[in-house]
Amino acid sequence: MTTSPASDAAAALLAELVGNGVRDLVLAPGSRSQALALAATSLARSGAVRVHVRIDERVAGFTALGLARETGAPAAIVCTSGTAAGNLLPATMEAFHAGVPLLLLTADRPPELRGVGANQASIQPGIFGPFVRLQIDAPVPEGAGLPTAWDGLGAQAVRAALGLEGEGLVGVAGPVHLNLPAREPLSAPREVTAAAGELPRRDASTPVELARGPRTVVIAGADAGSDAEELSHAGGWPLIAEIVSGARFGRLIVHGYRELLRDESLGGRIERAVVFGHPTLSREVTALLSRTDVDVLAVRRGGEALDLNGCTTAVDALTVADGAADRQWLGAWMAASQAAVVDLSAPAPDQDGLYSADKAARLGAVRAELDVVRKRVDREMLVDAAWRATWPHDRLVFGSSRLVRVADQVLGGKKVPVHANRGLAGIDGTISTGIGIALASQAEGSPGVTRVLLGDLAFLHDVGALLLPGDEPAPRIQVIVGNDGGGTIFDGLEVAAAAAAEDLDRAFYTPHTANLRAVAEAYGWEFAHVSTRSSLEQALTSPVPGPQLIEIPLER
Repeated sequence: MTTSPASDAAAALLAELVGNGVRDLVLAPGSRSQALALAATSLARSGAVRVHVRIDERVAGFTALGLARETGAPAAIVCTSGTAAGNLLPATMEAFHAGVPLLLLTADRPPELRGVGANQASIQPGIFGPFVRLQIDAPVPEGAGLPTAWDGLGAQAVRAALGLEGEGLVGVAGPVHLNLPAREPLSAPREVTAAAGELPRRDASTPVELARGPRTVVIAGADAGSDAEELSHAGGWPLIAEIVSGARFGRLIVHGYRELLRDESLGGRIERAVVFGHPTLSREVTALLSRTDVDVLAVRRGGEALDLNGCTTAVDALTVADGAADRQWLGAWMAASQAAVVDLSAPAPDQDGLYSADKAARLGAVRAELDVVRKRVDREMLVDAAWRATWPHDRLVFGSSRLVRVADQVLGGKKVPVHANRGLAGIDGTISTGIGIALASQAEGSPGVTRVLLGDLAFLHDVGALLLPGDEPAPRIQVIVGNDGGGTIFDGLEVAAAAAAEDLDRAFYTPHTANLRAVAEAYGWEFAHVSTRSSLEQALTSPVPGPQLIEIPLER
């Protein structure tokens, strides 16, 4: 019977990952990684791990990112050697900056085949540079039946990815790279078993106590979560919550926060800002956090500590000192906030007119009602409809498109799970991330729909994510594309005023004529073209049995 040290080592490594709480593995097929792939599929048959196969490594990386975003547990990615490993860099960078745990398992040639021009051999050790918490170029497995060369790497990798180890980064999650070289024979038939274990946990940090004196606001950026709302409530402080924060709920949220931060009687009097997550959606918040006369405390999450003013204090946890809230300070913000609420609901039907004995009045009321339901969808209507259709058992994912900024400006409070790749705010990998979130949130029969709201360029950038294996469970997901034919997010940036119209179109807007219906058909997704209020609401509230692509044409 053929034996393979590579198979023994791969089986032991993946079993160790499962024993330390890893439940999801994304596999991009390749020859050099065959021992890892076969060990993964064997473990999947036993139910020890969920395996998700993707042919594109960039898609695989962002799918794993979505899985880890939703679960908080490290998701593993297996790929072969060469350019395959390089395609994991975008997702790795995002995971580093957003503080998301990932395990990068890259197969490699043995040392004697490096640097000599061997096929598909490159310089993989250190390829992810500063974007990983831990990088190990593992030894080559030798001798069948002996203790494997990769023993102990699984537990070490999980702990590092969760931020339980690592100088200066304790408590901060992120990516870990295990480069795994092997010699032939690269695999041998075998069944792999593993006992599912729990994730290692870190002891709770001792919180920093906040005095009540300074005039304080709580800032919730991307991935802040409910901690921001809880601290705001405990302190009686205004809550400035980005739409991607997962904290835009509760009675202290501030509507129209951009304008209020520019108001000298409010924003100009702030003495302290407490920050959760990564704020990225407004210049006004950036300006506030850059002020040296404001005491800024930031709860550490990503690979880079927030310090825009050069004197921000990084903390692990916070609590509020006993005492009474500053009701005058809070009241001023709440009054201004109430005046800034945006009401996007459709006008109520004219019941008197609809049932009037006067034919002209009745026809006028009917015509007004038809105008409401036939009204063309604009950006505000689109984000509002997606927000209203989403509930706590659902997930809403925002792409880094113009729509997320519109949503941040106009949407009110609602406690729903929200995700967005705002670590670097790139447009790549949005659909893949959303699919990973959908798969994780719907595992074990959990209900809900994942909605991915993005622009046409972000959609086209990740169109390969639509290719889903036919033998894996199809996620309940709606990819909602606001299609204005190009990158109109540049309308609000400096270049729009500086460049000629011809240059804007060619180098920035990148107009296209892609047929999204044909794309959906090619990948086997259900498709809907929506242009009116009534059809949009119907599309977002109808049952979602599987993957759906919804296209909404928008004005340039």
